[in-house]
Amino acid sequence: MKRAHVARLRLLRLGIFKEVEVLIDTSEGTDALPNGLDVTFEVTEIKRLTGSYNTMVGNNEGSMVLGLKLPNMLGRAEKLTFQFSYGTKETSYGLSFFKPQPGHFERNLTLNMYKVTGQFPWSSLKETDRGVSAELNFPLGMTNHTLKWEGVWRELGCLARSASFAVREESGHSLKSALSHTVSVDSRNSAIFPSRGALLRINQELAGYTGGDASFLKEDFELQLNRRLFWDSVLSASLWGGMLYPIGGQLSCIADRFYLGGPTSVRGFGMYSIGPQSEGDYLGGEAYWAGGLHLYTPLPFRPGKGGFGDLFRTHFFLNAGNLCNLNYGDGPRAHLQKLAECIRWSYGAGIVLRLGNIARLELNYCVPMGVQSGDRICDGVQFGAGIRFL
Repeated sequence: MKRAHVARLRLLRLGIFKEVEVLIDTSEGTDALPNGLDVTFEVTEIKRLTGSYNTMVGNNEGSMVLGLKLPNMLGRAEKLTFQFSYGTKETSYGLSFFKPQPGHFERNLTLNMYKVTGQFPWSSLKETDRGVSAELNFPLGMTNHTLKWEGVWRELGCLARSASFAVREESGHSLKSALSHTVSVDSRNSAIFPSRGALLRINQELAGYTGGDASFLKEDFELQLNRRLFWDSVLSASLWGGMLYPIGGQLSCIADRFYLGGPTSVRGFGMYSIGPQSEGDYLGGEAYWAGGLHLYTPLPFRPGKGGFGDLFRTHFFLNAGNLCNLNYGDGPRAHLQKLAECIRWSYGAGIVLRLGNIARLELNYCVPMGVQSGDRICDGVQFGAGIRFL
């Protein structure tokens, strides 16, 4: 029974069957064993061409998504998908081909062609990317790995006439060809409201060695630990960090740098409004760190327990972080000292709403501290929506 259930789940995971039913009966016939069983899987395939319409929530933005899909294109769970997305800050369309390894759905290859146009008002910048990519996913022991190559033609421009000269200098065309590797270990029991387990994700990106005019090495990581306490409360700690190292004496591009601040990272500050800036435009940084400590509890008096009320949590938080540029001629001690200067931090409380198991909404009251000259703050009520939170 257990093996039949596992087999049914694996068939459903392929995404090519509408229904999978398992029929178990005693064996009959001349070759039947005394205790033998006949297991029959009755499946209903989905249509050869399907369409979809839905909405998506990103990091403090929303979008409408239209899609067409050819499932089971070649008879081995391959998928060809066309998707158009129109959002508050980003518009995109793309074509992707997905090919799993037969018998090992976790090992798969994805090929993409896309065009993405985005607006970044915190930097008075707009960017149009046209690119292709190849992505290989596979598990290895307890870890999951992603190997990716991406070639993209980037066009940067000013979003407003009032854009600073530093942003205008970044305008123009560039080509980026990059290899990246991501390794992750995730033992959490939920991606949105975990009550136990940990997450470790490390990403490396190397640009320039396979062509293009952008050359850099970029490293970043994410760590999260969760522990259940009393009365269904959960203590959660998170740490992010990253560094970008330009290669060949080139300056880093504004589109490749890190950004920090806002309701999804260091709360109490404006969206990506921490760190280097020029005339009110935030330019990003080549190194950053951010940490968060949260206490999640059920709603007071537990309204809707076992139902709608379980989608909500109250939380108390303490966030801190810094974003800056480093002089790579200095040693590690000088780098750590620079990252430890001018730390921004905040604390507060709020309500969190889970949207399925992929996104969440937050309504918080924030008190920003450690504010530096040029930072944009949000002192008081702040709303956030996204799929990745500090």
